[in-house]
Amino acid sequence: MIKGMKTMTTHAQKLVYDLLDRMPTDHQRASLKTMLALFLEARGAALPEHAERKSPSALSRFLNLYSWPTRAAVRTLRREVCEMLLERRKAGRRPILRAIVDLTPLEKSGQFEGLGGLVRVLNKKWGLQLVVLYLELDGRRIPWGFRVWRGKGSASPGELALKLLRSLPKELAARHEVMVLADSAFCGVEFVRGVRQLGHHVVVGARKDRLLADGTRLDRGGRRGQRRRGGQEESWLEGLEIPVYVASYWLKREGGRERRFVLSTKAMHPRHIVRWGKRRWRIEGFFKTAKGRFSLDRFGQGTRLGVYRYLILSLVAYLLAHRGHLGQGREGLPRWAEAARAILEEVLAEMVIEGLLIEIEERGALLRSHGIEVRVDRCKI
Repeated sequence: MIKGMKTMTTHAQKLVYDLLDRMPTDHQRASLKTMLALFLEARGAALPEHAERKSPSALSRFLNLYSWPTRAAVRTLRREVCEMLLERRKAGRRPILRAIVDLTPLEKSGQFEGLGGLVRVLNKKWGLQLVVLYLELDGRRIPWGFRVWRGKGSASPGELALKLLRSLPKELAARHEVMVLADSAFCGVEFVRGVRQLGHHVVVGARKDRLLADGTRLDRGGRRGQRRRGGQEESWLEGLEIPVYVASYWLKREGGRERRFVLSTKAMHPRHIVRWGKRRWRIEGFFKTAKGRFSLDRFGQGTRLGVYRYLILSLVAYLLAHRGHLGQGREGLPRWAEAARAILEEVLAEMVIEGLLIEIEERGALLRSHGIEVRVDRCKI
């Protein structure tokens, strides 16, 4: 476990140092450290006004105004993700890489005029609508990227998801069998066809009123218009020249049950299709953690660049904490606050020490009132 923690700490340090090397000035490097420390406190409130050694205005300028290479930072982050996935090499057939796509709102109030119309209403939720690609492999659960849905008349969520899938390096696809998982919002013909053109299979939820090629609704299709192949029932959807395999299950709801449908472009037993379809829900756990612990939805910047940078740094903090969890070697769900704190103390120890000294100074009167005098001396090493 100690060896594993050291290895994960080394990877985390390398990522942080690579990002710091991208900063053009010492002032911006200090601002980056401050923001990462805020996110790694994992309290869900990483706002510039909570910083202790940097003013909110300085951090606002760092996010919204200063010229530092944001795209280079993204490339650095993605290189780290690839290393995490490729280091898990196994003999035998290619492992399955689960690529989960979903749409999540970062709910906000107000107009945000400086964001150029990025804040929209979808499903009665006003905010920034993010399409996210999330990767899973052998305990590694990592966000790969995101795109912002810009409203009607722009690229659809399915088209944005395809752009994210196309950004996956060829090396990942060559070493893994990629299985794309999505809910019924991505069940469009263009999305399914696009995934197959990339050489991947897709398991996607479908609405019960989805039409088969003969005009029959999915929930009333029966066996009409189907033929057997390899022991499985092939179905043909309206407008789609690719055969799919359909399975259904009953979902408990208040007051009864609701029948849900899942489509797969890969021939599998219906039970396996349902099992794969339910794995899509794991991205919901990521959304809950990213928002509740790593402040993904707490952006308050007034520019598109500021929001974009804030979201990237939130995902960097999540990735660092995930490294910490893997290094702990524990089974079960991550203890995110503990993992994030461990990485913070290893990678940005000076930020933790500075915060501790500030608190001692601020609490000096309280300590003295209880007969405690704290003296801090710096040792030369």
